[in-house]
Amino acid sequence: MVVNKRKKLTRYRGSTTHGGGSMKKRRGAGHRGGRGMAGGGKRADQKKPSILKQYGSSYFGKHGFKNKTTKRIKALSLSKLNSLVEKNISPKNGVYVVNLKDLGYDKVLGSGTINKKLKLTTDYASSKAVSKIESLGGTVEVLNSSEEEWEDVEEEKRED
Repeated sequence: MVVNKRKKLTRYRGSTTHGGGSMKKRRGAGHRGGRGMAGGGKRADQKKPSILKQYGSSYFGKHGFKNKTTKRIKALSLSKLNSLVEKNISPKNGVYVVNLKDLGYDKVLGSGTINKKLKLTTDYASSKAVSKIESLGGTVEVLNSSEEEWEDVEEEKRED
């Protein structure tokens, strides 16, 4: 036999505290000692060992920052690229035409093996990845050739 269960909300009607104990207990975060990591402060050093034991040494102090100006590059290896190409792209005249930006990646790394002829367009590529793709007869078009710019700068320094 199915029994319909009454909601707690209806049972709390008329009760002043709705099951929260004393009237002052549910006002803000005072009853629980503050929100988050608040509250280890005005108890001198006798409280610190228990806090360190429970949370570790990273509980106290500042913990760095995230630099908003750094560019985060999402990279993938050749072996993962190989499996992505198998699943998502069909060959045209025996060559797989791949734009890495369309797959959601910015850079190709040279780890792993590849067994397909690719025509790859990407923002960044490691020299090892480029050599592996070109050894199979494929081509790599690197849109953001920052490595070449650095090589030019190094050559200028040597001349000086």
